[in-house]
Amino acid sequence: MMDENQSGQVVQKPSGIGAPFVLSFSQVTRASVQLVGGKNASLGEMIGAMSAKGIRVPDGFAITAHAYNAFIQENDLGSIIREEMERYGRDPDALAEIGRKVRNCIYDARISDELRDQIISQYRQMSGDRDSPLAVAVRSSATAEDLPEASFAGQLETFLNVRGEDDLIAACQKCFASLFTDRAISYRHSHGFSQTDIAISVGVQRMVGSDKACSGVMFSIDTETGFANAILINGAWGLGETVVQGSVDPDEFEVFKPLLEDEGLVPIIRKRCGQKAEKMIYSQSADTPTKRIATTAEEQAAFVLSEEELLRLARWAVLIERHYGQPMDMEWAKDGDTGDLFIVQARPETVQSRRAEGVLRSYRLKQKGKSLLEGLAIGDAIASGAVCKIDRAVNISEFKAGSVLVTKMTDPDWVPIMKQASAIITDHGGRTSHAAIVSRELGLPAIIGAGTATDVLSEDQVVTVSCAEGAIGGVYEGRLEYTSEDIDLGAIPETKTDIMLNLANPSAAFRWWRLPTAGVGLARIEFIISNLVKIHPMALVDFDRLESEAARLEIEEMTAGYEIKSEYFVDQLSQGVARIAAGFYPKPVIVRMSDFKTNEYAGLIGGAEFEPREDNPMLGWRGASRYYDARYRAGFALECEAMRRVRNVMGLTNVKLMIPFCRTPEEAQKVIKEMRSNGLKRRENGLEIFVMAEIPSNILLAEAFAKEFDGFSIGSNDLTQLTLGVDRDSEKLQALFDERSEAVTSIIADLLKRAKALAIPVGICGEAPSNYPEFAQFLVEQGIGSISISPDSFLTTKSAVATAEAVRAKTG
Repeated sequence: MMDENQSGQVVQKPSGIGAPFVLSFSQVTRASVQLVGGKNASLGEMIGAMSAKGIRVPDGFAITAHAYNAFIQENDLGSIIREEMERYGRDPDALAEIGRKVRNCIYDARISDELRDQIISQYRQMSGDRDSPLAVAVRSSATAEDLPEASFAGQLETFLNVRGEDDLIAACQKCFASLFTDRAISYRHSHGFSQTDIAISVGVQRMVGSDKACSGVMFSIDTETGFANAILINGAWGLGETVVQGSVDPDEFEVFKPLLEDEGLVPIIRKRCGQKAEKMIYSQSADTPTKRIATTAEEQAAFVLSEEELLRLARWAVLIERHYGQPMDMEWAKDGDTGDLFIVQARPETVQSRRAEGVLRSYRLKQKGKSLLEGLAIGDAIASGAVCKIDRAVNISEFKAGSVLVTKMTDPDWVPIMKQASAIITDHGGRTSHAAIVSRELGLPAIIGAGTATDVLSEDQVVTVSCAEGAIGGVYEGRLEYTSEDIDLGAIPETKTDIMLNLANPSAAFRWWRLPTAGVGLARIEFIISNLVKIHPMALVDFDRLESEAARLEIEEMTAGYEIKSEYFVDQLSQGVARIAAGFYPKPVIVRMSDFKTNEYAGLIGGAEFEPREDNPMLGWRGASRYYDARYRAGFALECEAMRRVRNVMGLTNVKLMIPFCRTPEEAQKVIKEMRSNGLKRRENGLEIFVMAEIPSNILLAEAFAKEFDGFSIGSNDLTQLTLGVDRDSEKLQALFDERSEAVTSIIADLLKRAKALAIPVGICGEAPSNYPEFAQFLVEQGIGSISISPDSFLTTKSAVATAEAVRAKTG
């Protein structure tokens, strides 16, 4: 019996039944979910719609939901399933017994000759004239799967490296049974899906030879913040199950979407090399078709993808997202024999797409405790509780509701206790691991890939888990106080004065993309250098001069994989700045070049040998005076190269640069010359260079400084210190340190008056406007162009400025 599908292709229907049992992927589209499930429908959609755009998807076929329904009917299993599911509704504690009984009934049932013949016929057609059996992946695909309101990922079974006709039939029957795993039954119950109306399809897909190469997961959205312009790619050596399961710490990459269309740019804004301690490969045993082996030291130190491959995957993600009209969660694989990349799955992203767009919830720790561990932060919440360590899923009955679950990794069998946890901490895994995905879906704070959590933390120890500080989360000793606040983005008033942010931590940049800011008025690179780079730049430039053996060993370890050690500094700094710039693109992001004092520089690894001892570092060798000095010129060249890379290679030309603590116009000329010699020419490719107005000379000689720079940014802390002669760090003089002093406001008013005459912009990047509403009002009255404050002060400052502008409008 023959018929036509929606594409006009001829498909075979089993005699006596009005729907097909088996369809090739090319015969289905995303409209076929009820027939072949979400996973298979998506594969068919991509093969039909995306192949012409260069996206490779391995071919295969689907055993339809009608085949499953016929199998249930022919074996008279419907009544048994209904009875057992009704029993589960009455007695949820009997889940394990009920699930096992239903699965055993399916295992003992018989697949009809007609269905078996159709499956084998498709398999042979796919295999062609091969001498050995074709390796395929056999995946379950539920008919309610991957809807925007629910993610069935990981609930059903997948079987890899299935070879031969008998093994294929057995794997298909196991997929039928997986509709009734304990976790799948529990998941449907908690999400309100019928236990009996749902059916299952099975996808049979050609295996990609990623056992000899790599594979992983890709999201077309930032998974933690919902930032739509970032593509997240995770990868590890071998088959992708290790990434999905979270059994390895994968490589992690971020690519900036808006600049991908320019073939001349490389908008890779983050690269983190994971440990990748093991990999999954094919085995030759039918009983265990895959096995795990340790990776080599060379594999652990190397990235799994080249930049060209990363960009190709990212461009594919954009095309797939555009086609589906929503953020997507994809799996990719690289064939080790051919070097070809493939997309092996694509489904809608199901967490960020459900978040309320008009509300931003902000968490903040009110106190700091002893830091116990760090890892990847999942979500942005904070929670406290007693540690409950579980080593295996068979022991989940020992979990205490409300505790902090601590384990090496999770899989779908852990979901019932994950729902009862206040927070989750794992030793292994990345942002796309099972633990991360489920924590995200449940709205739980989780620290993933903490490394030694199961060793460091003790049973019943009270800890606080904080994911509120950016991409890296912390586990702290004790029950710490914290606050949470919902910001109604629709209620934030508009202002003529630009309200910008002060940022330092790249990992937190995406948290604030929803705020209606005018950009970043101050991005401090000191945080990036001290927290990400950690090494003194001159210790990298003059590594051979280092006398400290301890510093040499530490630097060797940290820069492993870099032939030129100074490239490590440039790489880390450029990626840190790029992440901040990407979060606010195309709005301006003003990056201040380094402003460490000598004692702070000396605290970096290897720094003590390159820094003089100063009695008063606050007024010493800092800021601009270092940049052209022979003792640091090579270090400043690395800073410049990092900024050049951000702007010219990655394409983030919204980055403007700012020079701190520039004492004289002559010093300004030396710095500008130094920057020009390092590829940063003022006004070339739109580059603007600002100067901090934090020394009285900057204001007294404003006209001269304006010839060298494109704008001023008032640093109220140093300006107050140097105007009043008050050490800002002195506890005894705190009562005298006040930005509202008439001496300080007079000099600020003078700068604003001079700058207006020069038609040069002036902003302020101190916290005084957020601390003192009257100071914000003063700035508005004087015609300040922008006010830059910390993110948690944005709402109050924006409101204060709006009020001040209204008063000014009334009084004229």
